[in-house]
Amino acid sequence: MSLGVFSKSQPLTLGVELELQIVSSDDYDLAPVSADLMRLMEKRSIPGDVKPEITSSMIELATGVCTGFGQVLSELGQIRDALVDCAEQLDVSLCGGGTHPFQHWKRQRIFETPRFHELSALYGYLSKQFTIFGQHVHIGCPSADEALVLLHGMSRFIPHLITLAASSPFVQGEDTGFDSARLNSVFAFPLSGRAPFVQTWGDFETYFTKMTRTGVVSGMKDFYWDIRPKPEFGTIEVRVLDTPLTIEKAAAIAGFIQCLARWITVEKPFKLSEDDYLPYTFNRFQACRFGLDGTFVDPESGEHRVLRDDPTWLRRIESENHLLPEMVRRAAQRWHGR
Repeated sequence: MSLGVFSKSQPLTLGVELELQIVSSDDYDLAPVSADLMRLMEKRSIPGDVKPEITSSMIELATGVCTGFGQVLSELGQIRDALVDCAEQLDVSLCGGGTHPFQHWKRQRIFETPRFHELSALYGYLSKQFTIFGQHVHIGCPSADEALVLLHGMSRFIPHLITLAASSPFVQGEDTGFDSARLNSVFAFPLSGRAPFVQTWGDFETYFTKMTRTGVVSGMKDFYWDIRPKPEFGTIEVRVLDTPLTIEKAAAIAGFIQCLARWITVEKPFKLSEDDYLPYTFNRFQACRFGLDGTFVDPESGEHRVLRDDPTWLRRIESENHLLPEMVRRAAQRWHGR
């Protein structure tokens, strides 16, 4: 399969995708009603799009192409309000957060699409364990080569982005000790982590051709990298973020990524090197495990610094009530804007 042409897009434009939890309004466990929610949403006029995800207790919303923070927040608000209204007709709620704190993966159902069933057949139980919830941010790039430069420049800041959005401390009813436990599930997939260090689209096409020749991949969707190019959109896609607990935070993080992208592309503050990736996995782990208290190793100087919250809020709510369903109820209220 060919990569195709990298579509040109307006530089630094934004697109935001949010994967949401669908929870029962009775016990706040996950509710497998995404197909019903999609049917109700077909009657609604919204600025972006709503799509199913791999298991039927998830739903994804996506903005259109936005110029900045204000438009992202406006579109997320309109989609959120329509989704909440439809969800209430089904007696379910919507919730942010990177993981549901007490759901059990064995009870999840694969959504009925050929691709999702193909993934389920390939990855087995990992597919149901992939009932996790992330925010993806697309950044417009004027050319393929500039997209790769931005991708590698942005990779330095993956730990910072993880900590800003981290909201998944609980898994299967347990406090994992991680601020972002969600990314542990992503890391289980064979083509996750970082993209290869190539700086021209020609070299990337060569890499992609070699990978498809092995039969390991058939398209870009088979790469679960932290940041990946999206040639059909003319963007790079930042994929390490937990879904925040509010649309306001989701929009703010997208705005921050846009500012960071502008700084990298306009100011060119550092020279790219494959050595930038030497501390990458360590920095990523520190951000997931300790959040803003994690250690960051500067790839140029080797200096060790402390990064500096939603995991704190979630743990406080749980400690006050000692009930994970109550924590989900409160998180759903935040997502609904109440």
